[in-house]
Amino acid sequence: MSDPLHVVCPHCDAVNRMPRARLQDAPTCGKCAKPVFGARPLDVDSARFDKHVARNDIPVLVDFWAEWCGPCKMMAPHFAQAAQRLEPNVRLLKVDTERSQDLAARFGIRSIPTLALFKGGREIARQAGAMDAGRLVAWVEAQTRS
Repeated sequence: MSDPLHVVCPHCDAVNRMPRARLQDAPTCGKCAKPVFGARPLDVDSARFDKHVARNDIPVLVDFWAEWCGPCKMMAPHFAQAAQRLEPNVRLLKVDTERSQDLAARFGIRSIPTLALFKGGREIARQAGAMDAGRLVAWVEAQTRS
C-alpha cells in the first residue's frame, strides 16, 4: 500500500489521511462527513490559505484575482472547468487579492490573474495572465510531472 496522503477538507478544514488509491473513490471527511472533493475551486482567506497550502499533500493551484479585474472574470469559468478535470489530484483555490491583501503582498502578486502552483507547502511554478481550461490543465500537468 502506498503512503497515506493528507488532504484538507474544503468544508471544515480538517486534515484527512487517506491512501492515494482512495482519492478517486469520492472520499468523505472523517470529521464532517462531507465530500473531500467537490470538483470546484475553493474561495479562501489568509488563514484557510495557509492550512490548505501547508497541509495538503496533493498540489494546490491558486488563482490570485480581484472582482474589478476583467480578465479574472473571463478566466473564472475556465478555472472552474479545470477544477472538474484536475481534482482529486490537485486542489484549486481562489484568493481575492482585495480581501486578502496580506497574501498578495506576501507572494509579490504584481498583476492579476496570477496562478501559483504549490507542492509540499512551497511554490513550484507561477503564471501571470488568463488561460482557458485546456491550457490551464496542460500547464498544471506539465509542472506536476515527476
